[in-house]
Amino acid sequence: MSDHEAPALAGVHHLKLPVADLRRSQRWYESRLGYKLVVEFQTDGELDGICLVHPNGGPNLGLRLDPERARAAAGFDYFSIGVSDESTLRALADRLTELGERHAGVQPATLGWILPLLHDPDGHEVRFYTLQHHTEPDPEDVLVVDNPVVAARRNAVARAEHTVG
Repeated sequence: MSDHEAPALAGVHHLKLPVADLRRSQRWYESRLGYKLVVEFQTDGELDGICLVHPNGGPNLGLRLDPERARAAAGFDYFSIGVSDESTLRALADRLTELGERHAGVQPATLGWILPLLHDPDGHEVRFYTLQHHTEPDPEDVLVVDNPVVAARRNAVARAEHTVG
C-alpha cells in the first residue's frame, strides 16, 4: 500500500488500562502526571471506568475497573508517552523523584532519551520517550536495532567521546 492509499488517521485517541482500584489510580495519575477527570462510566449504577485528560498534551487515558487483567498486565510497558525534549524529560524525572516515585532515570535510547521503570499503583510500567532525537536514521532504510539496551549504551558512550574530543 502506498502512502496515498493508506487511510487517514489522526494519532492516538486514548490509552486504556485495566486497574484494580479506580480512585487510587485516578489519584496517582492526577498527582504524578497532572491528569484531570472528565468522564465516569457506570454499569447499573456502579462506577467501572473513568477517562482522564492531560492539560499539556499528554494522551487521554481511560482506566477500566478489571482487577484480574490489571494483575496480569503488571510490569509490561504498553506505551511510551512522548515528551518534547531531554531537558523536559529530566524535569519530569526530578518531579517524580521528589514525589517519592522510583524509576530508572533519564537514559539515552535508540533515537532519543527514555525515562523507564516508573510503575503506577497496579504495576503497569509507564515510560516516557523524547520526540527530540540524538540520532536521525536514514528515512529510506529500515532501522534494525540488535539488543536495544546495549546499542543505546554504546551510542551514549560514542556521543560523549565525540563531545569531549
